[in-house]
Amino acid sequence: MQYIFRKATSTDLPNIWQILKVAITRRKADGSNQWQDGYPNPEVIKNDIAKNAGFVLEVNNQAAGYVAILINDEPEYNNLEGKWLTNGDFVVFHRLAVAKEFLGKGLAKELFLQIEKFAQDRGINSIKADTNFDNDAMLHLFNSMGYHYCGEVYFRASPRRAYEKVL
Repeated sequence: MQYIFRKATSTDLPNIWQILKVAITRRKADGSNQWQDGYPNPEVIKNDIAKNAGFVLEVNNQAAGYVAILINDEPEYNNLEGKWLTNGDFVVFHRLAVAKEFLGKGLAKELFLQIEKFAQDRGINSIKADTNFDNDAMLHLFNSMGYHYCGEVYFRASPRRAYEKVL
């Protein structure tokens, strides 16, 4: 498969929202509480795009995956119950999702690799992220991609497992 990883634009919003809506439904079907409280939503995606933080993974000119990538921009990570591996600059990603028709084809791993390239291109050697305790697919990805469990953070009064990878 040929991948193109690029910044999202406002014209991508309908496709991104469709990817996320299906992922929200999938989380619920898997028995997860993650993304079952009205987040994420189209306003969140619009904000990602406005901040130049939204990214699309295309396969054959079709939006196949989405992720928001930020630098040093997650205030809740200052309140980690645990210990990060590093204390310097970091890349953080949120809202990683793959379109239903591309599930099981390695696109989530490709998104992880693109996030690593994003960090390396900017001279940043730390990637931090979090997920719900019941998001087995993401927990498996963190483990298989070399992330280390660092503790817990809270979003909307809900605990999340926090991870870091040092490149």
